[in-house]
Amino acid sequence: MNLLAKFRDIDTLIFDIDGVFTNSNLLITEKGELLRTMNTRDGYAVKKALEAGLNIAIITGGSSAGVTSRLKGLGVVDIYAGIQHKIDAFDEYLLTYDLQKSQILYMGDDVPDQEVMMQVGMPVCPADAVPEIKAISQYVSPLKGGYGCVRDVIEKVLKLRGQWS
Repeated sequence: MNLLAKFRDIDTLIFDIDGVFTNSNLLITEKGELLRTMNTRDGYAVKKALEAGLNIAIITGGSSAGVTSRLKGLGVVDIYAGIQHKIDAFDEYLLTYDLQKSQILYMGDDVPDQEVMMQVGMPVCPADAVPEIKAISQYVSPLKGGYGCVRDVIEKVLKLRGQWS
């Protein structure tokens, strides 16, 4: 099966946050708050994917009320935050929705994503992912984390399904 056909068959997208939706940088305030930036174009694509009926989930080791609020504002319901072992959240998500691994795209950027990425039909990563993750990815976005890589993969899926306008 060619790469484009794999994108077309995706019905579920799972994303990490730091290094995917964000550029991995943290701004730390004097009060100890951790600030991140997220790309609004990624947010637009998430909304389009949900409107098109795709499943979207987040599995992240981080725990940020601001990030959770942003994602919920986009319509994302399945947010697994503060997760030590991402495979446990992944297995729970699969069981909850009775999903097929072959139709799942997972975008991660670092070693904690590796175990889940080995289980899905379409492991992908941003351009600045660590070498171990690039090595197992079937697609490496030309865009870095926090700079549109999320939109890149969502747009590919939706265009191939005839659902991007």
